[in-house]
Amino acid sequence: MELPKHLSYHSVDHIEDVYNAAQQLGKAEGIDAHQMKLLLTAAWYHDSGFLKGAKDHEIESCKIAKESLINFGYNAADIDTICGMIMATKIPQTPKNHLEEILADADLDYLGRDDFFTIGNKLFTELSVFGFLDNEDDWNRLQVRFLESHHYFTKSALASRQAQKELHLKQIKLKLNNKI
Repeated sequence: MELPKHLSYHSVDHIEDVYNAAQQLGKAEGIDAHQMKLLLTAAWYHDSGFLKGAKDHEIESCKIAKESLINFGYNAADIDTICGMIMATKIPQTPKNHLEEILADADLDYLGRDDFFTIGNKLFTELSVFGFLDNEDDWNRLQVRFLESHHYFTKSALASRQAQKELHLKQIKLKLNNKI
């Protein structure tokens, strides 16, 4: 089974990006080796549900994780922890513990990075294919609402990503204001 080609944002590149961000945040947040293993496993699986479709993909991701991870020696408690992290990436994010906060922050790490607009364009393309957006102004208004409501949970993400995220928000607002 392969990811559909129209998923320009929810792609293997996104999974690798979230994995790398989770690894960096996990180290910065001082989690232990077992927690890191669970975190990185959750990062690999967090969007696997897109193999079956976009709707409720987090639930499907948990099903896929439950079906496969038992074969790799993960116990029920570890799989529950992994599924908790996967579900914490559902928008709006509602993490219930530190590991869930780390994965939630890793999933949206790009919001406060220099490649924000490049990655955002991939999401714009994907949402356009699904018919959720008609034009760039709609996209920019959506981004403003999203960035204004989003917040990072971990100290590490707040320290390393918040300021840049706020600059991106200002840039998008300027784009919209210049069109009025």
